[in-house]
Amino acid sequence: MKVAVEGCMHGELDKVYDTMRRLEAAEGIKIDLLICCGDFQAVRNESDLQCVNVPPKFRTMNSFWKYYSGQAVAPYPTIFIGGNHEAANYLWELYYGGWAAPNIYFLGFAGVVKFGNIRIGGMSGIHKQNDYYRGHHERPPYNEGTIRSVYHVRHYDVLKLMHVKEPLDIFMSHDWPLGITEYGNRERLLREKPFFKEEVDKRTLGSESAAKLLNKLKPPYWFSAHLHCRFPAIIQHGEDGPMTKFLALDKCLPGRNFLQVIDIPSNPGPYEIQYDEEWLAITRRFNSAFPLTRMPCTIRNEELDIEDDRQWVRSKLNARGAKTFDFVQTAPPYDPSRPVYNPPVAVHCRNPQTESFLQLLELPYLLDSSNPGGVDTNVSSSQAAPALDDDAIELPDEVEDDEGDEG
Repeated sequence: MKVAVEGCMHGELDKVYDTMRRLEAAEGIKIDLLICCGDFQAVRNESDLQCVNVPPKFRTMNSFWKYYSGQAVAPYPTIFIGGNHEAANYLWELYYGGWAAPNIYFLGFAGVVKFGNIRIGGMSGIHKQNDYYRGHHERPPYNEGTIRSVYHVRHYDVLKLMHVKEPLDIFMSHDWPLGITEYGNRERLLREKPFFKEEVDKRTLGSESAAKLLNKLKPPYWFSAHLHCRFPAIIQHGEDGPMTKFLALDKCLPGRNFLQVIDIPSNPGPYEIQYDEEWLAITRRFNSAFPLTRMPCTIRNEELDIEDDRQWVRSKLNARGAKTFDFVQTAPPYDPSRPVYNPPVAVHCRNPQTESFLQLLELPYLLDSSNPGGVDTNVSSSQAAPALDDDAIELPDEVEDDEGDEG
C-alpha cells in the first residue's frame, strides 16, 4: 500500500491533490491513501472561518469548501487529524471522528481506524500544560480564550489512546513528541530553524503527551507537522525492541518538503476506512467519564479492563459490519458568487454521523453547548455503557492561566 503523508494542509486541498497526481505520473505509481498531520482547515463557509484561530487578515476560504459542497470529489481517500488552526466548531461536531466531506475522514480528537488491514491512530491538537487536565468545555461561539484552548490536547483523550494494546501501523500527531530531536540530525535542524535552539537545548521542544504515547504504542511509523520543516528520526525502543520511523513534514508551499510517499506492507485492496473494534470498546468504556467542564480533573492512569466492552462491540460489528456512517452536510457551503460579509455566529450542531455512532454504541450525546453537565434526555439505550468507578477519577491541583499561546 502506498500512503502519501502531508504536513500542514492549511486548506490547500487542490494543490496537494494536484501534486499527488503529478507524482503518480512521474513515478509510475498509484497512491492508495493520503494522511494529513493537522492544520487541515475544514472550512465550509464564512461562519466556520471565524472559528479558525488565525489573524483576520490571514483568513481565506481556500479549497476545502469545494469538496464539502460536492463541487469537487477527493481523488484519494484522505484521513486527517486536527492541529492548532482549524474550524474548531466543525471538528467538535465530529469529536469521535467522521466524514468531513465525501472521501475525507476526520480521525477525531483522538481515534483509531482501519484502512484495509492497516491500523491508523492519531491525536488532534497541540500540548498546553495549563489545559491538559481540563475537560472539553469550549463551545461555539468562541471567545479569545476558547478559540485557542479548544485545540489543546486533554489528558482524557491521551489516556484513551494509552489503552490501545493491539499494534498500530501508523500514528499521527500535530505536535512533535518531546525529545524527538535526540534521534535525528539535530545540527541540520538548527541550521534550518536556529530559533529552535533554546527549546532543543532545554528539551522543551515538543509534546510530553505525544512522547508518552510514542513510548507506549511504539508504532512502526509516526508522522507529525506543526513546526513547518522536514525532520526524520529513528527511535529504537530498547536494545531488542521495535523501531519507530518518525517523519515531520512542512506546510503546503512551493519548494517546501510537505509531501512524502511511503510503502506500507498490506493485504491487496480494494481498501476502505472502517471502524476499529478495540477503539470502539475503549470509547464505550470511557464515555461515562467524558469531562465537559473547565474544572481540572483526570482519570487515574491505571489500566482498565475493556474485555467486556470488546465482546459487546464485536457482537454489534458482527451484526452490522464495520462500515462508517455516511457523510451528511450540516451547514450551507460557501458560494463564491454570493459571499457573506457578516456571517452568522457559529453555534453547535448535532451531526447525524455522530448521533448514529453514539446510537451504535448505545451512548448518550454529550457534545451540546446547552448541556455541559452531560445529562441527555434525547437518547435512550437498552444497555447503558458501564460507568467508571468514582475512585478512578481524581482532581489535580488547580493550574494558573497562562496569557500566552501559540501563533
